[in-house]
Amino acid sequence: MDDHQWALETLAIRAGYEQTEQQENSEAIFPTSSFRYESAQQAADRFSGEEAGNVYSRFTNPTVQAFERRLAAMEEGEACVATASGMSAILTSMIGLLQAGDHLVCSQNVFGTTRVLFDQYLRKFGVAISFVPLTDLAAWEDAIQPNTRLLFLETPSNPLSEVADMARLSELAKRHQAWLMVDNCFCTPALQRPLALGADLVIHSATKFLDGQGRAVGGAVVGPADLIEEKIRGVMRTAGPSMSPFNAWIFLKGLETLALRMEAHSRQAQSLAEWLAVHPAVERVYFPGLADHPQRALIERQQAGPGGLLAFEVKGGQAEAWSVIDQTRLISITANLGDVKTSITHPATTTHARVPEAEREASGITMALLRVSVGLETIDDLKADLARGLDAIA
Repeated sequence: MDDHQWALETLAIRAGYEQTEQQENSEAIFPTSSFRYESAQQAADRFSGEEAGNVYSRFTNPTVQAFERRLAAMEEGEACVATASGMSAILTSMIGLLQAGDHLVCSQNVFGTTRVLFDQYLRKFGVAISFVPLTDLAAWEDAIQPNTRLLFLETPSNPLSEVADMARLSELAKRHQAWLMVDNCFCTPALQRPLALGADLVIHSATKFLDGQGRAVGGAVVGPADLIEEKIRGVMRTAGPSMSPFNAWIFLKGLETLALRMEAHSRQAQSLAEWLAVHPAVERVYFPGLADHPQRALIERQQAGPGGLLAFEVKGGQAEAWSVIDQTRLISITANLGDVKTSITHPATTTHARVPEAEREASGITMALLRVSVGLETIDDLKADLARGLDAIA
């Protein structure tokens, strides 16, 4: 594609792929482990990096590279590394950016497995970790130490939809010569561009909204070429948490409809959140699109839509929450999210079960909390499915 400023919807369909000599209109899949060379010299030049070209599908595969280029274009980043899962994208980045003696500041409300990775595993290798409330800028600043190298957050947060002021956190990070990394899984570039707001790196679980149909597991990290190529890609090449060509092809197809799907997810979730907010069995709803969200002004500045993820507390506790789940007949009981199929889960006993109870409660993840990833079924059917359980405990 030329230097024209193409819109995101166009980039999602056209960017990143170079047609082969077969002149196919849909992207080809290259399910091969290795590539042949014309000579021993070419093989040596490819391995040394003196000649551009494919070497081995662990770190150079045309289908994976097409996905990387397309997602980078959509996020307004210079480069991208695709990985086997969202968690492997985070781990690969941590290994590339940090070393023993460094310090990481992370928001309290992140995906439970992200917290476990930092708290139980990075610490083992000499990286110090501090957890702070996502929206408390003073706490972020107070947590920074002379050896702080990275600030990590997800916004909106999972599952309570708190929103970080990325521009101000970027200023803070730069003032202390640290990087700012943002998990953009829940908004995607269709609704939010962290790099444009000052983030240094963006993390994705492609498994979620980027795919959109629950078909494959994958991850990605996007950012400036110096960080991606010099700090992160070498870890992926050496350690091998690689995205498969077939999964990359699935994600390429998912990106084509991303903007349309995120608009529809947002519209559906808005309707469901407003319905839940007035149901007598619901104590509280957490959703960026509600008028009474405490960060409404910030959301309007940095998000193009609320997204498809919401959470709500039922009146009661675990028994009542589980009862609502168990009485659904349409909604999928699964911890995955970002699918055209609506899903429901109980975070305290699933996605955040490995987080210590005291820390979980401090983050607002109570036994009465349910998370819903709102899909694209008819909204009245979703309300009817939830009403079955909610009406019984009202």
